[in-house]
Amino acid sequence: MALPEVCYGGLSGIHAAQLREVGRRRIIVQIDTGNVLGLELDRSEKVQSVKKKVQAALSVPTEQSALVFGDHVIEDDLSEVRSDTPLLLTRGLHRSSSTPCLSPTLDVSPPKDWSQPVELVGGSSECSPAMKQLIQDSVEAIHGGVVPVLATGGLGGAYYLKDSSGQSIAIVKPTDEEPFAPNNPKGFVGRVLGEPGLKRSIRVGETGVREVAAYLLDYGNFARVPATSLVKVRHSVFNVNREISVSYQGEGSPVAKIASFQQFVKHDSDASDIGTSSFPVSAVHRIGILDVRIFNTDRHGGNILVRKVENGGWRGGSFELVPIDHGLCLPETLDDPYFEWLHWPQASMPFSEEELEYIQALDPYEDAEMLRRELPMLREGCLRMLVLCTIFLKNAARSGLTLAEIGAMMSRELCGDNEELSELEKVCMVAKLQADKALAEETEEEEEDQIDEEDLELEDDILGNFSIEIDEESGGEVVADEADKAAEEEEEGEMLHDAILGELGKNNPGNGYYAGRNVLLRLRPFGTAAPSTPVTSSAPGAAAVAIPAGDTPENLVFSAMSDEEWEAFLGQFEELLEDAFVRRKTDNLNFVQRLGTSCQF
Repeated sequence: MALPEVCYGGLSGIHAAQLREVGRRRIIVQIDTGNVLGLELDRSEKVQSVKKKVQAALSVPTEQSALVFGDHVIEDDLSEVRSDTPLLLTRGLHRSSSTPCLSPTLDVSPPKDWSQPVELVGGSSECSPAMKQLIQDSVEAIHGGVVPVLATGGLGGAYYLKDSSGQSIAIVKPTDEEPFAPNNPKGFVGRVLGEPGLKRSIRVGETGVREVAAYLLDYGNFARVPATSLVKVRHSVFNVNREISVSYQGEGSPVAKIASFQQFVKHDSDASDIGTSSFPVSAVHRIGILDVRIFNTDRHGGNILVRKVENGGWRGGSFELVPIDHGLCLPETLDDPYFEWLHWPQASMPFSEEELEYIQALDPYEDAEMLRRELPMLREGCLRMLVLCTIFLKNAARSGLTLAEIGAMMSRELCGDNEELSELEKVCMVAKLQADKALAEETEEEEEDQIDEEDLELEDDILGNFSIEIDEESGGEVVADEADKAAEEEEEGEMLHDAILGELGKNNPGNGYYAGRNVLLRLRPFGTAAPSTPVTSSAPGAAAVAIPAGDTPENLVFSAMSDEEWEAFLGQFEELLEDAFVRRKTDNLNFVQRLGTSCQF
């Protein structure tokens, strides 16, 4: 049977099939200072072999290093890694460029990188024919001498790729040229890949994969996100800060990078340049729905492109809005989102039936599984954020909230010099406390049942075969002798129980138990259960549970929850949402709808 062609960008499908036939695979390794190496391996090769090849090629020590993708640390076997998945080699120690590498010399030849200027990596199964054509056009143009052009705006490195005629067709953003990344071309450096970035909840070098995630989640191109893929790019024009990174092929040679590759969209302006009142309600809603799902922390007017629709005009015509720049979405922990559309009048308009149907058809768990499959380097905290926000959106829309109301519940407010927690953060924190309390009570009940069962068995054994009395001369030691019969009355049993506890309490070590020579007795009042400490407060949405002083959303780490804890948390979260939405709608009755007479929709 002929092997199907796979979307490998610069590699032809025939070449890819040949690699599979001879039992080889390709992986892409990036070290934390940005250098990228493509390797072809036998399927039997292990992690140690990869480290040796990276060390030989890039002259970096690998003794205290780990090969990872997302949250996953690859111990030895590479079989779980899909071909062309970018891996990150994190190192425990970092040396300066003036420090010699003291790693032992390895008998491994530095591999040559024969790859094309642009090749697809993660998410390739979703690669469309149009995206393949864009990549092919870019490759042909670069071979023909057309050079990528660095964009002047923004804090990170972004390059326009052109076709052979010189027309811009794509934007590539190398992950190691992000703000704070090692090879940032605009001076914003200082951290290695994997450390907290521009947003503490989003790590340096991980915005590119989020750009792809936003596109993959935009089903049916509902919000109009341009086609986006993850690629490996090679060209000498890309920036390398020589004091940080080492180009293994020498000065002036093509530099390999991992980057997001997004289709260039011709546009007339962006949303920050013109009045927003003429924007179609549906266009604003579609972008807002996506932003809520992915918890976008950076939706400003500059990353909403505006195109005049044919036969339209600036004054009364229609516009198409195109959202770009989604690298700061899907944070690992709760953060403060930024929604430029929050106070636009369109956001206060009710959702249409079509929009409501789209929202209710969303399945957050299927979305998370799709991203695990297509972008395995995306961290679990990001996926759980997607699940949480999609559940929030679906419930809010079902309760009749508008986009503006939903966005407001997710956003923090300034109170003097301080930020007040958003309503979403408060609900999440209370839900976590209630979930922890419920799980603790469930565990305690199970332990109590087990202890009570053991106590009953012990009591039956004692009362059925022995009579218990206190030996005064032995200092309170319990003495058990054969009895003629067990106590016949409950009152006698209680008196006996109290007498035993009174004597054994003298030797109580303070933990509620007394350990005798053959038995373990738990000391507590007769007929009572173990005490528990209630948590009480007037926190919104849960009168019986409080947010402890000093607790912050940063302490609410979704990825740290076990599956059981996550499931319990989501259950409590959905229960609390109904009351939160009722309060929001009640509060809004005191406000005038934010619509002006000059708005044209």
